[in-house]
Parts: sequence; structure tokens; C-alpha cells
Amino acid sequence: MKKFFVSFHLLLHSIPSPLVAFFTLSVVLMNLLANKTILSLDWLALDGGFLLSFVPFLCMDIVTKYYGQDAGDKLNVFALFVNLFCVLVFYVASSIPTQDDYSAFNSIFGGTWFILMDSMIAFVASGFFNNALNTVVGKMFKKNPDGGAAFFVRSYVSTFFGQYVDNFLFSFLTFYVFAPIFWGEGARWNMVQILMGALTGALAELLMEVFFSPIGLFVVRRWKKEGVGKEYFEAMASFKEAK
Repeated sequence: MKKFFVSFHLLLHSIPSPLVAFFTLSVVLMNLLANKTILSLDWLALDGGFLLSFVPFLCMDIVTKYYGQDAGDKLNVFALFVNLFCVLVFYVASSIPTQDDYSAFNSIFGGTWFILMDSMIAFVASGFFNNALNTVVGKMFKKNPDGGAAFFVRSYVSTFFGQYVDNFLFSFLTFYVFAPIFWGEGARWNMVQILMGALTGALAELLMEVFFSPIGLFVVRRWKKEGVGKEYFEAMASFKEAK
């Protein structure tokens, strides 16, 4: 347990702060955007969260490639606790009574408990899945694991399937399980909408990953050139030797 917290502490100190900031902020904003359905057809439905969901997955791909799957999972858990803290602050702010009408503000930032819960469940589960798949695909490139092809393929495959898991779990839990109970049957998405929404969202987010993944490769290579995370790698190596 002590080694876990020490490695967690070193990891957060080793990952450059801009990436951690982009990652955690995007996770928090995804929860807020998920409150709005931006497209609802008979065969397709999407919520606003998909506009940003490629950002945390790209960040996880960068961290998993450079620091390893365990580091990507730890960053995922860190974002979960930051998100829980923000949810608590938003709830308190929305619950404070005022003379002026802030009902619109309160409904957005106060959130709906099952939307927040479903979003966090879906993100954490898909994050672990993304990091594991990214690592498995990366091991297939034994001749040149640090090449551009290896980075792009492992990122594209893990992002597509990770995003599908994220979209499916959130849509199913929110709009198939809980929304009909608390908002009425009119709020229910059918299974075709859920499956197609998850697929369409995953494809859209994959396109964003394709567009921005060269930035991820540049970041990884720049970190390696500058020796970023040296203290973390040395500590992890010493932990393995101690075993």
C-alpha cells in the first residue's frame, strides 16, 4: 500500500501539468455536457459529452504509452476523485438559496444524480478497458514499439473500442434504465438508438483521435527526448527489484 501511494505521488509529479489539467478538466466538463441530448432520431441519439470525450482518451493513450498501463489507470482514478469533488462543489453551489431565479444554473450544475453516477461508471470502466487494450496492441509491435505506426494503431484501436464501451454504458444506464423511471417513458432511448449512438459516437471520436493523435506522438517523443519522468521510472524499477 505504501508503495502504491508513493508511486501515485511520483506519477502525479512526473506527468507534465498541462496534460493532467486537460485530462481532468475534460472529464469534469463531459459530465456537464452529458445533461443535454444534442441529437435524437428514431435510430440515433447523442448527448453533448461526446464533443469532448476524445480528449481524455488521447491523454490516457499518451500516458499509457509513455508510463505504462498502471500509470494510465492511476490517472483515470485521479480524474474520478477530482470529478467527485467538483460534483460536490457544484451541488452545494446549486443548493444555496437565493432571491434571484437561478433555476437554469441549478439544474445544470446541480446535475441529476443518476447522470453523474452513470457518467463516472462509464468513464472509469472504459478508461481501464482503453488502457489495457492500448497496452495489448502495443505489444504486437515488437520490432519498433516506439514508432509512429505503433502509436497510431494502438491509439486508434483502443480509442474506438474504449469509446464504444463508454458511450454504450452511459446511454444504457441513463436513458434505458434510470431516465424512464424518473423522467417518464418519453425519455427512454430504444436499444437501436443506444447501439447506434455508441457506434456513431465512437466513430466520430475516432476521427478526432486520428486528427489529434500526431500531437500525442509529438508529446511522447518530446518527453522521451527531455527525459521526463526519470524519477518515476527509477522508483518503479527499484520496487520491482525489491520484490
